[in-house]
Amino acid sequence: MSKARGRTLADRRFRFTSEDRWGYFFIFVAMAVFVMFTLYPVVSAVRTSFLKYKPFGSEFIGLKNYTDTFKSPLFYKAVWNTVLYTVVVVPLSLLIAFSIAIMILPFRKKTQSVFKSIYYLPGIASGVALSVVWLWLYDSSPDGLFNQVLMFFGIPAQNWLSSSKTSMLSLMLMAILSGQGSNIIIYIAALLGIDNSYFEAAELDGATFFQKVRYIVFPLVKPTTLFLLVTGIIGSFQVFQNAFMMTGGGPDNSTTMIGLLIYKNAFEYSKFGLACAQAILLAIVIALISLVQFRLMGADVEY
Repeated sequence: MSKARGRTLADRRFRFTSEDRWGYFFIFVAMAVFVMFTLYPVVSAVRTSFLKYKPFGSEFIGLKNYTDTFKSPLFYKAVWNTVLYTVVVVPLSLLIAFSIAIMILPFRKKTQSVFKSIYYLPGIASGVALSVVWLWLYDSSPDGLFNQVLMFFGIPAQNWLSSSKTSMLSLMLMAILSGQGSNIIIYIAALLGIDNSYFEAAELDGATFFQKVRYIVFPLVKPTTLFLLVTGIIGSFQVFQNAFMMTGGGPDNSTTMIGLLIYKNAFEYSKFGLACAQAILLAIVIALISLVQFRLMGADVEY
């Protein structure tokens, strides 16, 4: 009797009802878009990474694209440039966004909205337009804004984007100063979610401003920090537009990032198999780094 009841419950659980059909009907478009523009390209990239790709008659070459990648000095230089860019830009970006969010928080809501709009404006502007503005700022002639500032203090003008000593620093400075709007808004939302009773209790105990930040604010916004850290590292490992528009990877490949290297191999040198292999390796590295971050920082985080 109990076995029959168990089979009946199982049949009901896995029965395809009219409600199920309607559910699949409503998600069909989203699933079709996912399959066409995400799943298929990924599968195709994995397949192409084992080929010497040609428009007609591609040749299977096994792991040669991967071995050629690991033998390429330019690949390791691109990896180093990407890691250096990430290590500098991501922590400083989070620190600046967190600090600005704390400074904006005491204002009234209308004033907060004004500051959030001001900081978010670069985020909605075209990346090409921003690059043009920064190209003017980094103009190597004495008319460039940054060079005018240096010359005011008696420092010679610099070839910001044409020298291997300053090109990477220029891209880092551009990323840090022009891309914090969304991070600031997310941090402000997290700060507004902290109960005032924590601060009232801390004030009764005589806590200073920095003690409140260290022992109350920072632990309570840790989930937000983890989210922004993971997404920030993913974005920095995929950075392409800044290097492509500002320096093209030069001079002497000093600003060649992984994303730009993949683009050049695919669309300048027509080495699509090699580009796909490097893209797969990049995806694996990003997944491993994200996993390590969740293991190290996410153990005591409640979502």
